[in-house]
Amino acid sequence: LWFWCLILSFFSRGKLGRYPPWPGKIVNPPKDLKKPRGKKCFFVKFFGTEDHAWIKVEQLKPYHPHKEEMIKINKGKRFQQAVDAVEEFLRKTKGKDQASAHNSTEEKNRRNSSEERGKQSAGEEKRKASLSEGKVKKGTGEGKKRVSSVSSERGSKSPLKRAQDQSPRKRGRPPKDEKDLTIPESSTVKRVMTGTVAGFKWPPSVSEPVKDSDPHFHHFLLSQTEKPAVCYQAITKKLKVCEEETGSTSIQAADSTAVNGSITPTDKKIGFLGLGLMGSGIVSNLLKMGHTVTVWNRTAEKCDLFIQEGARLGRTPAEVVSTCDITFACVSDPKAAKDLVLGPSGVLQGIRPGKCYVDMSTVDADTVTELAQVIVSRGGRFLEAPVSGNQQLSNDGMLVILAAGDRGLYEDCSSCFQAMGKTSFFLGEVGNAAKMMLIVNMVQGSFMATIAEGLTLAQVTGQSQQTLLDILNQGQLASIFLDQKCQNILQGNFKPDFYLKYIQKDLRLAIALGDSVNHPTPMAAAANEVYKRAKALDQSDNDMSAVYRAYIH
Repeated sequence: LWFWCLILSFFSRGKLGRYPPWPGKIVNPPKDLKKPRGKKCFFVKFFGTEDHAWIKVEQLKPYHPHKEEMIKINKGKRFQQAVDAVEEFLRKTKGKDQASAHNSTEEKNRRNSSEERGKQSAGEEKRKASLSEGKVKKGTGEGKKRVSSVSSERGSKSPLKRAQDQSPRKRGRPPKDEKDLTIPESSTVKRVMTGTVAGFKWPPSVSEPVKDSDPHFHHFLLSQTEKPAVCYQAITKKLKVCEEETGSTSIQAADSTAVNGSITPTDKKIGFLGLGLMGSGIVSNLLKMGHTVTVWNRTAEKCDLFIQEGARLGRTPAEVVSTCDITFACVSDPKAAKDLVLGPSGVLQGIRPGKCYVDMSTVDADTVTELAQVIVSRGGRFLEAPVSGNQQLSNDGMLVILAAGDRGLYEDCSSCFQAMGKTSFFLGEVGNAAKMMLIVNMVQGSFMATIAEGLTLAQVTGQSQQTLLDILNQGQLASIFLDQKCQNILQGNFKPDFYLKYIQKDLRLAIALGDSVNHPTPMAAAANEVYKRAKALDQSDNDMSAVYRAYIH
């Protein structure tokens, strides 16, 4: 019954202390999936998400005794939905168990009745026997033997036995080396465990589908391709690679409930240029996951914290590139990206054959194409990899990475991408990632402006802004982004998580992208004007949610 047990993940403190506990259940892993070496662990599917992970046995804890503690630690809406899913699962399981117990009792009664009839039949044969005493004994022994055989055969093929054979509770017994495992269980067979390994998704085997998987479990893979996915493993962490007809590829790593804590770092030396809101979180996660990192920033003081965490200091971008195998950069805009590469002591001066450069800045396709050309002309390898997210997601290692360019370099960066993000996409030739990133940010920026517009309209018409947020959070627009940005506005807290000046820059570049292909972008153009007004009100260095102030002044 091991794989139907409920579990609750209490992630270890220290490096992983920022991750909350999360409920889930043990499931049967795919046949071709190898267990991590070392300590015993179980394969876990987390409630309320589509993540799976190998979780270490010694971190098991029972669900109910720790339920209240878990809820106190994590009060997020998504987490509450996961707890609700657990309770719903328990109710359904209890109903099935009661029905199964009722059927078991009836079957037991039928079996007892059948055995009683068999005994009566055997007794009748004995009474009718007219042979000698020896023959009678012999016949009786044979009679018992026959009855025993029939009972055994009947028992082995009983409806109860067949039901058990077909039940998912029988599908995934633990390996032999785990039979001695003893874990306290409650009456509904619940287990809790903790782990530091990443989750991933896999398509069910044709010969043996995973019957208990969520009906929406493969929504991402199905939306990308119907082809079998190609897998590769980095020791204790598997990534899923799926290819579209267009050549688009994605690497899926852990979500917030299945942390990227068991990454095997690349042995390549990593450089990182630019320690702003996004770059700081990225470097921190690279270091925590064991990468060797050399850092550089225009204002050198920002490097001090990372030096204390184990990073090395580079004096110039050229020096970082020349001493590292793969150098990442994350700066503010196209001008900064060009200056970093083409300026004095810039990246280009450190490029020689085999050196790799990954630009994670959000810029336009023309800029990134120009940078790619000059890097490759010196024998270097180039990948663009802008990231979707904010400061919090960067700190949590939960960014979404959009990559394009050198496919081999993309794969060489896999452990780095795992450390900094939850998912990465390979989008083909250079320029595609820049275009996609601008479209994503165009949608996000326009949505933020609409949120601000709605809240101010509610205020001037005498409606409660808090009630509006409550209504939106109960509808189809409910999201972490919506809730966080509305809370920023209601509390008047515009501490930057994503600079307003940068979302306005992305809107401007997205509008230019539309113009280049003669495609209208009226919604983005309208939102851009609101952000420009907010900038005029000195809101550039505040969070994008400060666009609200453009409506109230």
